[in-house]
Amino acid sequence: MTTTSRPARLPDDLLELNTGDRMSREEFHRAYEKTPEGFKAELIGGIVYVASPLKHHHSREHVSLAGLLFAYESATPGVEAGDNATVLLGEESEPQPDLHLRILPECGGQSRITQDDYISGPPELVIEIALSSRSIDLHAKRDDYARYGVREYVVVCVRERQLRWFDLSNGRELAIGPDGMLRMQNYPGLWIDTRALFSNESARLMQTLQQGLSSAEHADFVAHLAAARSKALPHPK
Repeated sequence: MTTTSRPARLPDDLLELNTGDRMSREEFHRAYEKTPEGFKAELIGGIVYVASPLKHHHSREHVSLAGLLFAYESATPGVEAGDNATVLLGEESEPQPDLHLRILPECGGQSRITQDDYISGPPELVIEIALSSRSIDLHAKRDDYARYGVREYVVVCVRERQLRWFDLSNGRELAIGPDGMLRMQNYPGLWIDTRALFSNESARLMQTLQQGLSSAEHADFVAHLAAARSKALPHPK
């Protein structure tokens, strides 16, 4: 019996992206750079997933959380928020998370920006808005994010009106308190009022965040980031 194997490197003209395809991150990246503007696909565990069109409910939760992350970044020097950025995560993983928050490398963060403007390495926090992608976000993506070093992960389950919160560093799911408040572990002061999120109460969402930003733990985190930056910078002799 004879067997054939896939060539180590497929020619560019044979590379396409279809859900269920298996390929390396290098092959996926080369194919993805040839796709038209607006096309979205991800490589999770070596498998290609082409995104479905986004619906209204997805966009509402997305914009609310994006606003919170932007406000948190503005009040926390040394962190950077991002929206739908491609992340070069590992040999078989190139996701495009809905939202992320990363600590800058000069402040002790674990991700970098490549010369061609991609994020390389895991952001400390990833948030996914799960509607049609729910099963992928809660299983294959969660496994990949944990494998490659994302520390904290939030999945917004739109249909269930529920946030699932994971401490990936320690392999456990965290419970949101009875007050409906999610207080991030890796980003002190990043407080999310889940009830306000699902009832579209933007003002209440921002008020809750401001309370977090006024907390002692947020002040300590800002001081910690500043100290890390100072230590990393070269000092004049």
